[in-house]
Amino acid sequence: QVQLVESGGGLVQAGGSLRLSCAASGRTAVGAVVGWFRQAPGKEREFVATITHSGSYTNYADSVKGRFTISRDNAKNTVYLQMNSLKPEDTAVYYCAAGWSAGRTRQEYNYWGRGTQVAVSS
Repeated sequence: QVQLVESGGGLVQAGGSLRLSCAASGRTAVGAVVGWFRQAPGKEREFVATITHSGSYTNYADSVKGRFTISRDNAKNTVYLQMNSLKPEDTAVYYCAAGWSAGRTRQEYNYWGRGTQVAVSS
């Protein structure tokens, strides 16, 4: 089992930055791939970024490439999502998820956090 808790969301003006954290716990959390997804009101949950256990492989959605950076600190069992140059269209609930395949689909992730709200004002 893997438990995930997100934090760091909030309200920010367009052009601003936020850093989200995903704290993982549980016996199998150590080797897990971790991804970030987001869901805006009335929309499907969509892939944002993913990172392997070693951090050697990362992948991003085109909409956030160059603005968001995913990283992890395995000593702290924490994955981060640094979000810069935020836009109003980045407003969503952000979820972290853990699995064993660094994919871009929800089905590839077995464990999910409850999410943290990010709101970007224009």
